[in-house]
Amino acid sequence: MANNENLKPVRTKNEARERGRNGGKKSGEVRRRKADFRKTLNLLLTAEIDSPEWTPVLEALGLESTLESAMLAAQIKEAMNGNTKAAYFVAQYAGQSSEPEENIRNREADTELKRARKQAVTGENETDEALDKLDQILKEVRDNAVKQETE
Repeated sequence: MANNENLKPVRTKNEARERGRNGGKKSGEVRRRKADFRKTLNLLLTAEIDSPEWTPVLEALGLESTLESAMLAAQIKEAMNGNTKAAYFVAQYAGQSSEPEENIRNREADTELKRARKQAVTGENETDEALDKLDQILKEVRDNAVKQETE
């Protein structure tokens, strides 16, 4: 129940602005740290390796002997040995989906219908590529979240 002891203090515009500024700075720091992490990971994955086990196999396939190639080859090898998680990983990153094509088409049709309804109501035409990219990114995030929940 609300009373004077548990009410939150009212922030002034300046306080709110300062908190927003601090949040923006922190967000930038986190984004840069994540970008540096991805850059480092990509550098490590593309580093040449000299593995007596994998180098001859990868070179015979016409691939570079990198950590990334070796890891992917190892996942395929595990999948062939019956490891279902490895098989799922390979299928997922090969662009294959366990979701029926009909469900994907229905979801895309729903998105188009929502866009058409919004345009009819507001009179706005959303041809901005940035919004389309954002919709695609959000769709991928949702799909990945659903896949992770089913694992």
